[in-house]
Amino acid sequence: MLRLPGASPRTPGHLISAADLTRDDAVLILDTAEEMARVADRPIKKLPTLRGRTVVNLFFEDSTRTRISFEAAAKRLSADVINFSAKGSSVSKGESLKDTALTLEAMGADAVVIRHGSSGAPYRLANSGWIDGAVINAGDGTHEHPTQALLDAFTMRRRLVGADEGIGRDLEGRRITIVGDILHSRVARSNVLLLHTLGAEVTLVAPPTLLPIGVEKWPCEVSYDLDRVLPKSDAVMMLRVQRERMNAAFFPTEREYSRRYGLDGERMARMPDNSIVMHPGPMNRGMEITAEVADSDRCTAVEQVANGVSTRMAVLYLLLGGAVFNTTTVPAVTHSRPASATEENE
Repeated sequence: MLRLPGASPRTPGHLISAADLTRDDAVLILDTAEEMARVADRPIKKLPTLRGRTVVNLFFEDSTRTRISFEAAAKRLSADVINFSAKGSSVSKGESLKDTALTLEAMGADAVVIRHGSSGAPYRLANSGWIDGAVINAGDGTHEHPTQALLDAFTMRRRLVGADEGIGRDLEGRRITIVGDILHSRVARSNVLLLHTLGAEVTLVAPPTLLPIGVEKWPCEVSYDLDRVLPKSDAVMMLRVQRERMNAAFFPTEREYSRRYGLDGERMARMPDNSIVMHPGPMNRGMEITAEVADSDRCTAVEQVANGVSTRMAVLYLLLGGAVFNTTTVPAVTHSRPASATEENE
């Protein structure tokens, strides 16, 4: 049974943190995403589930993949989409988050997908009483990015377990290595939390200067030696060095960082045969990952983008199509038209 945080049969819930999801919640989202992925194989790539609902993409930070992914997901579910960018809006004139939220509420927003530079902004929006709709965190500061973690887990399950074989299953026993700028990465935080919930064993690899204070309390292992960890990794996720968030020198030179923590063809050859390389994007080719690795069959970067649409469709469906679901009500989207479970939520 899925009851996303704050959800009730009449009031939509929110998705603010990967920590909010139980194992059953996460598996249900992944299973629903698997059904949603089949929509892309249909002649008409749409479902009527959210017809008449309005989804607002409220982005205070620049984004390409995440904003377009949420927009595509909402439109494939037949929702009306409003894209709100802080640049060129009243926010640039000093309007507060509260006043922006009240404006969206007056416009009848059923869901607000928010990306904000301040950690905690989505939580504030969800618990403020300013809007009645669902709030989905699309990345807040250096805090979290839960839908990215969900699409990453979806990609891992598809590659390591199988699309059909993975239904109802988690990532128990899988060994996942996350490499790079952990300190500034909201993706890393959400992935550690979600992968732990799904039963995976997570290891963080980074120079000491790029690890956050208190990382020893996270549900994962920490290593400074990438070469030692690679041979036992089922998936290796490379993270971008976020120079825009740095106000000091965290490593000597880019060349030195790449030598110790970059993934090239030689290092990839040390990984198990069926293991995969992941990257949330955008990639700094030649820095944390070489072109040889980025363009190899083992790299899932492009798949992650496609899987992001399916995963975000699942999140929107479960939050807005009906707040409480069990696995018997996942929409059967493999037919030529939506099944009754989907039509009931129009």
